[in-house]
Amino acid sequence: MKKQSTQWLLSAAAVGVAGVVFSQSYGVAVANTEIEGFQITPEQQMTTRQVAALLDRSHYLNQPLNQEMGRKIMQMYIDNLDPNHTLFLQSDIDEFNKKYADNFADRMKRGDLSAGVAIFERYRKRSSEYFEFAKKYLKTEVNLKRKDTIVLDREDEPHFKSAKAQRNYWERQITFQLMSITLGQESEKAKEKVFLDNPDITRGQDLVRDDKRSPSEILLNRLSRQQGQLMRLKDDEIMETVLNTAMLTYDPHSNYYAPIQATELQIQSSLQLEGIGVSIRPDRKNPDYTRIVTLVDGGPAAKTGQVKPNDLIIGIAQDGKAMQDVVGWSTREIVGLIRGKRGTPVTIKVRQPNAPEASARTISIVRDVIEQEESGVTHRVVEVQRPGIDERPQRIGVLEIPSFYLNYKARRNGENYRSVSIDTQRAIEALNKQNIDGMVVDLRNNPGGSLDEVAKMLGLFIKEGPLVQIRDNRGNVQVYKDEDGGKQLYDGKLAVITNLASASASEIFAAAIQDYGRGLVVGSTTTGKGSAQIQLDNLALGSATLTQRKFYRITGGSTQNKGVVPDVELVNIYDDATFGERAQKYALPWDTIKTAAYKPEGKFVSDTLATLNQQSKIRQTTNPEFVYLSTLNTIRDMEDEKAPLKINIDARRAKMKLIEQRTLEAENKRRIATGEKPYADWNTYQAAIDAKFEERSQMKEAERPQLPEDEVFIKEAAYLMLDAEAVTKVAPKPSVIPAGPAAAKAAPATLEPAQQDIIATKPEAAKTAK
Repeated sequence: MKKQSTQWLLSAAAVGVAGVVFSQSYGVAVANTEIEGFQITPEQQMTTRQVAALLDRSHYLNQPLNQEMGRKIMQMYIDNLDPNHTLFLQSDIDEFNKKYADNFADRMKRGDLSAGVAIFERYRKRSSEYFEFAKKYLKTEVNLKRKDTIVLDREDEPHFKSAKAQRNYWERQITFQLMSITLGQESEKAKEKVFLDNPDITRGQDLVRDDKRSPSEILLNRLSRQQGQLMRLKDDEIMETVLNTAMLTYDPHSNYYAPIQATELQIQSSLQLEGIGVSIRPDRKNPDYTRIVTLVDGGPAAKTGQVKPNDLIIGIAQDGKAMQDVVGWSTREIVGLIRGKRGTPVTIKVRQPNAPEASARTISIVRDVIEQEESGVTHRVVEVQRPGIDERPQRIGVLEIPSFYLNYKARRNGENYRSVSIDTQRAIEALNKQNIDGMVVDLRNNPGGSLDEVAKMLGLFIKEGPLVQIRDNRGNVQVYKDEDGGKQLYDGKLAVITNLASASASEIFAAAIQDYGRGLVVGSTTTGKGSAQIQLDNLALGSATLTQRKFYRITGGSTQNKGVVPDVELVNIYDDATFGERAQKYALPWDTIKTAAYKPEGKFVSDTLATLNQQSKIRQTTNPEFVYLSTLNTIRDMEDEKAPLKINIDARRAKMKLIEQRTLEAENKRRIATGEKPYADWNTYQAAIDAKFEERSQMKEAERPQLPEDEVFIKEAAYLMLDAEAVTKVAPKPSVIPAGPAAAKAAPATLEPAQQDIIATKPEAAKTAK
């Protein structure tokens, strides 16, 4: 109750302060010529003040939104707009510092977006200058055999001091892009020759683009598309850029979402959306067009009988509005037009590829609720047999958990709701009926989700006791417990797979399984997101997540920054230097609190783990899939964008040929080792990959066969789990849980939406499923 009243008071304060803005500035356009056309609405002012108040008073760091923080926010805002330091001149930066650095925070508290908008409009202006320069330059004869170099990643480099130096870089950058497109076109034409000479390799698909445009035309089209998307950005999206940057300056997981993105966050957390039931992506032949890939069975689009896979979307009209030509629009923009409230109509104009414009069909569709059934928990059984050990194949249940999702709005309203714990319980019950010899829980690429849900999930595997500790910004510690009297839905052998993209709730789950000795954790060290956010849906516009607590293992150590280190390391397919919490700006530090009182169910002793690691290492150095993945890691390291690259097409072609040669060698070694025929050359390999990708993209997720490079992790986890011997250890003497108002409490009751705890990474910019 105390938490709810605190939250209510904060919201009331934010709204109350914003109310002053209503009375003073209703409907007034900003007079500043640098932000001409941007109408600061009362709702935007209120939202800005609400976000400022949240940061000033309610963030975990207890860091006031003062002048120093305002400077940091503005600097990060500039860096987020121009991460390579190629658009803003140093004179722009000096001007921004002089005008806005000392008052950026104060402006936010007043609900004044003008500084952020002015900087954004300068960014838009500089971008337009770049686009116009590029268009003019591409009409000349571009020399692709220069003798100079370029550094593509300029994040650590200073801004250019003069327009001349900036344009010199732009010229080299455009030349490098043109060179890359030229080489890509050469590769594409060689691949298309394979399609024409060997039609069987296409798997019955039309994969020949036959793009007759010159490299300059392709780049000009690409730049025009990017320029159009930038010019179409709306005021709410500019506000989102300003406010989200402000929140990110406090920590990487406090975020602001404009209305469209707020809807995306809700979709990812509930696996439910309101739309027409299609999945889309840019057309492979011409990315100016957006193509419908699949239709949801029984969805609104499928029910019309008029929408077909491969249709190109060329126009969209929302209810009562004129048809908009969306050729050249991004999938995110098209998502924003297609989605809407259940029961409202949307009209789409589509045509089949290679069909004339006159054949376009206009179809009116009524939006409805779309359940993303394929996006939830999945389960299956695989068989593994250890040579010389197993008399029969061992049946291993596999649980794939994509996220810790929960439709909390439906739960709050007393409706039937979807959640990961409910789906997992059903999956375990189904697996238990199949006489499995062990279970692998796959948390790879799982970004996290609901704190309540991960606690319920752990209760299915652990007898009883504390699951995770949560500390707030006042030092109060709350302990989430499993208090079901020792019930376990699954009590057999267990392994959990993680990788660098396993974050937040995934890390809580893996850490608890590891600390209780309940099962093996195998794979790669996790992301290291050890913070919990509340989701705020009560803003004037959009929604936000705010970091208010950190979570800790029952042993007292945080997963923040360090992540969960697996018991057995497997090949890491991600780049540690650019991925995970440890690579983020302003990440919260690692620390510890006291151990909670708990009784381990078992313990994998150090000798056992050493043996398992040694045995696994041998398998990883001999298994064709692991060898292949390790080789790809080495090939990836051949490119360093922080190092100078030659702007010479012959040198670049030679470098690419070397990368292609090594990649083909790695692929063919894998194929030979697994009894498959090697590819004759790089072009045949690329043609086969294209055909395979296109075929898979048109299948429903449940119908896609498992990729061997993914499945090898499942099998290795199963081997390790079966080989391991858990040695029961007497529980340590109970530790005293830290004192405090919230200490030693059980998991809280269901939270209201404004206080819903979420422990997930932010959603992708635009999902393709509608």
